[in-house]
Amino acid sequence: MIDLPYGKGHLSVRLPAKARPAIIRKTPLPKIQDGRAAVRQALDHPVQARPFKVLAQGRRSACILICDITRPVPNHLFLRPMIEDLLAAGIPAQEICVLIATGLHRPNVGAELAELVGDPWVLSTVRVENHNARDDAGHVDLGSTRTRGTPVKINRRFIEADLKIATGLVEPHFMAGYSGGRKLVAPGIAHADTIRTFHSARFMADPFASSCNLNGNPLHEEQLEIVRMIGEIHGLNTVIDEERDLVHVTFGEIVASHLAAVAVVRSVTEIDVHRRFHTIVTSSAGHPLDKTYYQTIKGMVTPLDILVPGGTLIIASECSEGFGSPEFREAQSRLVDLGRDAFLRTLLCKPLADIDEWQTQMQLKPMRAARIQLYTSGLSAEERRLAGVEVIESIDEAIEESIGRCGEADVAVIPEGPYVIPFYAMGPDAGGDAD
Repeated sequence: MIDLPYGKGHLSVRLPAKARPAIIRKTPLPKIQDGRAAVRQALDHPVQARPFKVLAQGRRSACILICDITRPVPNHLFLRPMIEDLLAAGIPAQEICVLIATGLHRPNVGAELAELVGDPWVLSTVRVENHNARDDAGHVDLGSTRTRGTPVKINRRFIEADLKIATGLVEPHFMAGYSGGRKLVAPGIAHADTIRTFHSARFMADPFASSCNLNGNPLHEEQLEIVRMIGEIHGLNTVIDEERDLVHVTFGEIVASHLAAVAVVRSVTEIDVHRRFHTIVTSSAGHPLDKTYYQTIKGMVTPLDILVPGGTLIIASECSEGFGSPEFREAQSRLVDLGRDAFLRTLLCKPLADIDEWQTQMQLKPMRAARIQLYTSGLSAEERRLAGVEVIESIDEAIEESIGRCGEADVAVIPEGPYVIPFYAMGPDAGGDAD
């Protein structure tokens, strides 16, 4: 029996007796026993920056970016100590804003906002606001990037803040290489025009726009140029384990501190696997990432390097909130109606991507490579049709049928979905390809 993260719990999968499972997980890091002490240590000993308390001195205002609900960031560990330092430095509470970097995602409100922030004191002490990428007046136009001409329009409250801080979670990202750091700024608090440009088909189709890759990655390069155009920004980056517990934290200059965290994450999430498999079983990593089908696509893309072409990829995702945005639903409808090739042609002829259609474009990668099977309890019949993949009623049966089709009993199981990135690495003791 193997447990896959599913919603806020787990889904137990029973492999057939003949199956030979290969469980692929992160390399474990020791848990940090005192998270607040670790945050304090990071703030006091930053990477390429002055200590946080020193940075706060003489500032008139501050804006702290946090991820939206789709990332399980331990905000409860660091928001209060940072805000307390800002208040102690003389910044009025009304001049401190926690800004949720929603990008083009929906706002987080009510009980969800309380869950996200994780500390009632923060909500009662300072302003907590959602970014609105469609609010033209709420952005400052900084021109365009020199390299690719991306229009740079960034949330006005962040640009006008005297002290700018981006916080987040560093993990593999299937387009930008790694999340966190500069990604909180763009797309996190960018205008829709900015997001739609560097999520357009020409960026998404670039082979360097992939998991764990920063070298030559067009999204990463545009993000770096955008933060340089803004000027002084600092970042606090967290790393968590499968139980969502803190295992690493860095603070400092936004690029340097992010790269320091990436070095840690890279060492534990990029897993060399010395064969390929005809059958892979994975998940969308459970709550909060598996709240929508939109986010589920990430877990379809990340294991492709170790899948035999034409093999079967089985993914479990609760999709507790259903499909995703109306724009994503429209893109999926066009994919299903037009077919893969015709849908892609409609993307390549446009300079700007329609909102959220980039996720549908990324789904083309696993659809071309494999038979994709989805287990979910959260999609309606129409949403299952629009998913564009095969929806199954039993993972256990799907595994047995896949083994029967390929005649190969070896099954790769990746419980944590998009947070673990396996790479095919032929080695001297590999024993050959799964083919």
